[in-house]
Amino acid sequence: MSTIVVFGGTGYAGSAIVREALSRGHEVVAVARDTSKLDAAEHLTLAQGDAFDAGFVADVTKGADVVIVSLHAVQSDGSELKDEFQHFVDAAAAAGARLGIVGGAGSMLVAEGGPALYDTPDFPEAFKGEAKSHGQILEALRAGDTAVDWFYVSPAAAFGGYNPGERRGTYRSSDDVLLTDAEGNSDISGADYAIAVVDEIEQPKHHQARFGVAY
Repeated sequence: MSTIVVFGGTGYAGSAIVREALSRGHEVVAVARDTSKLDAAEHLTLAQGDAFDAGFVADVTKGADVVIVSLHAVQSDGSELKDEFQHFVDAAAAAGARLGIVGGAGSMLVAEGGPALYDTPDFPEAFKGEAKSHGQILEALRAGDTAVDWFYVSPAAAFGGYNPGERRGTYRSSDDVLLTDAEGNSDISGADYAIAVVDEIEQPKHHQARFGVAY
């Protein structure tokens, strides 16, 4: 079993990943600014702190096999995850851990060759800042020179607490092209997204690469 540190462990995706990993017997450290939202559980450690504090990140990831970053790309105070992301890379390197990123769907391509979803006319303007900032994290990882084995998991377009869905126990995966069903919908529940993430932890298939998941 692995020791998995999840930053954003109380969020929609992060809490689903925590639950899925615990259900499979992994040791999980759930990190959040306020961990009171999480109930105590066997194999679960709660770590309260600031994920933008490099020293805290380095300390809480010691001994980790996998570090998962499930955080908003743009914080409520306007600060951006991309500007602080290197300390997650550095912490994973120091721990000898894989680094997994809960990414966005906006940077996925709607077809081979593009455009990206966030460049299509119907993409909501209110979400563009978050989507493009998350896309910049992926670009930096791809352009960077690191030995860290990272993976970036983009969900379906309609992914979030507003559309929780139900656990089906199944999903499809792609590389950079957004997956849709026969009706053109792009969905994945939080539970099934978490299955995809923990499957990747247990059976690594994507190395320094992004993959998308949807039904």
